[in-house]
Amino acid sequence: MNNMCLIRMKNVDVYVTGSNARFLSKDVIIEFRGRGDEVHMHPLNFAEFMSAYSGTKQDGWNEYILYGGPPPIMNISSPEEKINFLKLLFEETYISDIVERHNIRNRAELEELLNILSSAIGSLTNPTKLSATFKSVKKKTISNTTIKRYIDYFCDFFLIDSAVRYDIKGKKYIDTPVKYYFTDLGLRNARLNFRQLEETHTMENIIFNELKIRGFNVDVGVITLNKTNEKGHGIRKQLEIDFVCNKGSKRYYIQSAYAIPDRAKMEQEQRSLMLTGDFFKKIIITKDAPTPYYNDDGVMVMSVYDFLLNEDSLDN
Repeated sequence: MNNMCLIRMKNVDVYVTGSNARFLSKDVIIEFRGRGDEVHMHPLNFAEFMSAYSGTKQDGWNEYILYGGPPPIMNISSPEEKINFLKLLFEETYISDIVERHNIRNRAELEELLNILSSAIGSLTNPTKLSATFKSVKKKTISNTTIKRYIDYFCDFFLIDSAVRYDIKGKKYIDTPVKYYFTDLGLRNARLNFRQLEETHTMENIIFNELKIRGFNVDVGVITLNKTNEKGHGIRKQLEIDFVCNKGSKRYYIQSAYAIPDRAKMEQEQRSLMLTGDFFKKIIITKDAPTPYYNDDGVMVMSVYDFLLNEDSLDN
């Protein structure tokens, strides 16, 4: 990579590079080894977005889940211009630079995988499953190794992030399958031409991003139950906790539930939380909840607005 120093001031050096392909990559810190520190800049989170948005939080939420948080979006007024901006950003910056940096010959193959991942945010998957999807749906054969390499490229360019499964009682990680989330939903939506705008999955993705921005290590929790059926046969069942969040000595268990209309739904959402066998804080985040409260089982319930707009919401 050819770098040129534009200006040097006290405590500041400004460099320019000839290709975004390097400066979008995680290995930029290697290029400046011993001469700098990496500061990971995220898209605007919801609180930052609302600090510059003039409407209600409900209207702001509708805009945010559609167009995401790239800062230039705040200066674009019409929906058409926002859509064009996001599509161009995706095509001309991210995909083109991935192709250039890694000398990818089959760009269509890479983009097909990106479409599949965009359609399945928050779903458990792995290269084997994705390879099978290509074969059954796309009628193409792509090796697990190639798919794994492409996914690494997407993560390296900060397009997606992953959450690995963690066996809470066994205290061990489960390597596969994993969940993938988009670091910006506007880019994800642009990739799918603004189809598949399911708010349940979108809300889960936004919660994941917020937790990462707040500095948490985020895993998918697994509770394994061993039972005996009516025929005396042993059966094994796994319950899931959406997010196990760790930072230092702090740990939170979080479920994302778009709506909890009745007690039955509440019991369904909190069942895995009640089986952790420890006393770490347990939280359910819904789309619209009253003021945060603890239910009869000691689980905190709060709205996504209370969670996102208060950086200390998990501690309150």
